[in-house]
Amino acid sequence: MSNGQTAAGVTVPDTKVARDATDLVRDTTTDLIYHHSRRVFWFGSLQGRNRGLSFDPELLYLGAMFHDLGLNERFRTSGRRFEVDGADEARRFLQSHGVPEDSIRRVWTAIALHTTPGIPQFMEPEIALVTAGVEYDVLGIGYHDVSDADRAAIVALHPRPDFKHSILRAFTEGIAPKPETTFGNVKADVLERFVPGYERTSFVDIIENSDWTE
Repeated sequence: MSNGQTAAGVTVPDTKVARDATDLVRDTTTDLIYHHSRRVFWFGSLQGRNRGLSFDPELLYLGAMFHDLGLNERFRTSGRRFEVDGADEARRFLQSHGVPEDSIRRVWTAIALHTTPGIPQFMEPEIALVTAGVEYDVLGIGYHDVSDADRAAIVALHPRPDFKHSILRAFTEGIAPKPETTFGNVKADVLERFVPGYERTSFVDIIENSDWTE
């Protein structure tokens, strides 16, 4: 059973909204994104424990599960950042489940900011820890903050075969159709590396070429 599992002393919330979120993500995303999203919950939870943060596990789980949903093919014509697409899907889902607005705001913000370094760690714990979980699983930031045994237990439940190459491919496929959405965020690095002919938008060029005379 997907929900209620325990690993590394962390248990997946076994509420209706959490179970429904698991089913939705499992049904609409790839194995890659599903397993990554689950690991983000576990690693974010462990980093929360390490930092002495008090957080709502259900909100952290919901943020983790929806954080990459915007990479899904159905959203590639929206013209918005994939983070916002995922956050908006989470909002619709949570509203349909009667989740309070303040909780929805936290989940939305956690998803929207998870690729914007330097800000989430100063916000509510659930927002900070979605990013912490993503940074751990994708970038290896704080890798040794989690014990080898805990890390192995989580990866045994949700394996990472060829993860580095696979997640970069998923990022590329998810954002290449709307390259303008990478302005000012880390995903521009992905397109610069993997999309021939891509040229990142320069903040300096925008200023110098604006309609202002001075």
